[in-house]
Amino acid sequence: MKRPWLLLPVVLVVLGAGLVVMHWPGETAGLELQAGTLPEKPRPLGDFELVDQHGKPMTRERFTGQWSLAFIGFTHCPDICPATLALLGQVNVDLRNRGQRLQPVFVSVDPERDTPERLREYLTYFGDGITGATGEMHQLERFCRDLDFAFVHVPGSGGSYTIDHSGALALIDQQARLVAWFTPPFDTEAMTADLLAVLENR
Repeated sequence: MKRPWLLLPVVLVVLGAGLVVMHWPGETAGLELQAGTLPEKPRPLGDFELVDQHGKPMTRERFTGQWSLAFIGFTHCPDICPATLALLGQVNVDLRNRGQRLQPVFVSVDPERDTPERLREYLTYFGDGITGATGEMHQLERFCRDLDFAFVHVPGSGGSYTIDHSGALALIDQQARLVAWFTPPFDTEAMTADLLAVLENR
């Protein structure tokens, strides 16, 4: 994938100051983020039906009762996806070491090649604790739309193809609402600090 940034929504433009203040009424008022971008208010996820790497249904309910950090991609991605998954794994470990937990989620937008079995095997290379999922195309589109993620299949030669997709990470709260984005290039320390600030002030 050569141009993953081309599909990032306009709303993900990083502010020059690098700081965003959370001002949602009654929710962590005045909290400043170093690396994150916030919607005007939390955005609830709609209904969707995916399947995880163990073949079990994955719906909106999987995002309730815990914090999640979601990312889309595909297992044949040569660079951006493995680098981001390695980041997710490291951030997850850092948060655990600080007594905080979230659910890293990797959603494949390549269901033709990425079966649950393939996802399960692939994710073992990035440590434990990452949830994988995929599903029918219309369900993937529904999930991505609510997070301002985008993807498109790019035909290659001989029937091959690749996929250009958003490179952002979406932070989803315990009520299954989008509450922040993180966009590349990622700063692991700044992102971890932001996540700790949000989780410790929830």
